[in-house]
Amino acid sequence: MGYKVVVVGATGNVGREMLNILAEREFPVDEIVALASRKSLGTEVSFGDKTLTTKDLDTFDFTGWDMALFAVGSEATKKYAPKAAEAGCVVIDNSSLYRYDPEIPLIVPEVNPDAIEMYSNKNIIANPNCSTAQMVVALKPLHDRAKIKRVVVSTYQSVSGSGKDAIDELWNQTKGMYVPGQEVAPSVYPKQIAFNVIPHIDVFMDSGDTKEEWKMIAETKKIVDPSIKVTATCVRVPVFVGHSESINIEFEDFLDEDEAREILRTAPGILVVDKREDGGYVTPVECVGDFATFISRIRQDVTIENGLNLWCVSDNLRKGAALNAVQIAELLGRRVLKKG
Repeated sequence: MGYKVVVVGATGNVGREMLNILAEREFPVDEIVALASRKSLGTEVSFGDKTLTTKDLDTFDFTGWDMALFAVGSEATKKYAPKAAEAGCVVIDNSSLYRYDPEIPLIVPEVNPDAIEMYSNKNIIANPNCSTAQMVVALKPLHDRAKIKRVVVSTYQSVSGSGKDAIDELWNQTKGMYVPGQEVAPSVYPKQIAFNVIPHIDVFMDSGDTKEEWKMIAETKKIVDPSIKVTATCVRVPVFVGHSESINIEFEDFLDEDEAREILRTAPGILVVDKREDGGYVTPVECVGDFATFISRIRQDVTIENGLNLWCVSDNLRKGAALNAVQIAELLGRRVLKKG
């Protein structure tokens, strides 16, 4: 016996990826439905070798369905997620709406699987921000060994994190650089993204941090350990898919780079590619379509007493969004619902 699964926002980048990953990982599905807004009603989406026709989110009855994977914005989630939860359908939400609610678990299965038990508070589970998800997968096994005091992270985030319009903007701006008269002005982003980097993701806050930077700080504390100090600079780069992060970690105890490398090699969800030679590291192009979080450039930071540097790369549509949501669904099934 399997699960009755709903994918909300099935026509978007993340929703389509959720369907792909559910099929790839052979999630035990008895019945699946793809929901979309009325403007996308009737759109066909793939689920393995099947084709699903999207149904209307506005009129859908969640009663009798086991779990709903939400891949829509906060406003739509605010309207429809409580309806699903009240109908007895467990919501796994990819938006930022519920991440900071103390009664709702914020889960990365490799890091804090025991938090799944909190789902029953509101029948809702939150999926973290894409940049946070890959970072905490790397931090947790190291934190268990040497306890992290402080993290300094700079991100290099792909345009797919902003949706299809951002992908189109990068593509069209890049073409327009070479074709006179076809230049494309910034629309999704405040400045040109082609052949450029933009140190601005989400809105600015009074502190001077952007909301994206604040998310990484707050979510790391909630998922890993509230005592960890985090400072972040989040940057959008002209890459279609795949987020990269340069992470500097200060520990309470000394951790040798070789031991750190071995810890990460055996940690769940991580692949270490760390050769000190040309090409002996992973870049965003190589991580696309992969489930893993890749770690490279592991080395001692000699400027502080107990410091390490590392490079972290992951497919943001997978581990940063859809894959993590499916892994939460798998965890929910194993630990709580126990059908599949």
